[in-house]
Amino acid sequence: MDYTEDFLAELLTTARRAAAAGAAVLSGRDGARLSQETKSSGSDWVTEFDLAAERAVRAVLADERPRDIVTGEEQGTTIVDSPSGFRWSIDPLDGTTNFIRDIVYYATSVAVADDHGRWLAGVVHAPALRREYWAVRGGGAFRADDGGDPRPLDGPIPGRDSAGSALLATGFSYDPAIRAEQARALPALMDGFGDMRRLGSAALDLCLVADGTHDAYGERGLNEHDFAAGALIAEEAGCWVRRPQLTSPLEGGPTPEERLALWTCAGGIEFSGRFPVE
Repeated sequence: MDYTEDFLAELLTTARRAAAAGAAVLSGRDGARLSQETKSSGSDWVTEFDLAAERAVRAVLADERPRDIVTGEEQGTTIVDSPSGFRWSIDPLDGTTNFIRDIVYYATSVAVADDHGRWLAGVVHAPALRREYWAVRGGGAFRADDGGDPRPLDGPIPGRDSAGSALLATGFSYDPAIRAEQARALPALMDGFGDMRRLGSAALDLCLVADGTHDAYGERGLNEHDFAAGALIAEEAGCWVRRPQLTSPLEGGPTPEERLALWTCAGGIEFSGRFPVE
């Protein structure tokens, strides 16, 4: 099904409002020490800000799109009567450990897909960076700094790989055994790149490919809410993007084993063959 520009613009407006609501909660961080609860390990946290930001995002969606399904990191899936066929995938705080440690790379991520699994609009709002990224299917990707005028994004500058200055972004598992395996594979992954960054936010890593800061990004083990908005933004910026084909959260998936077997990747077209094939 094709959607009108006006309809897609309406979805994007809702996505931006929802992401802004979550980011506004996160911007309330005052530098004080945060209370925290252990999630999957000692370096993966869930905070009261995380939960409050998800409530804020969901409140906007419930008000503006009451017949849409919502799947989120902390509060699971909201099923509604007579669903519209559209589903929102939200991560209220991507980069939780960064947020707790007062490292600026964290964001609220909001994206919407239709019942065919096509991502239609996505927003990544990073309050500490005073930066917002967004995209709509077929309408390009944009970045706005500190509420200023948006600028279109067109991905990395070509040719950095041949100059030896290409920058790779990646991430590592919180599980020590898996992290050791990833470390052993890193030299091969770095082939053709001049340096590497590990920022701790998949959503922002994908956006930084879209705006040309990173030349490529690849990571195993992501959940859908980690990449939903960022992958669309990179794709609409003209980047090569590979999303993992995960079992839908509506079907109870994916399992940890399924996630860890699959890669999420994005970059300039010259990097399309640099990552392992699933």
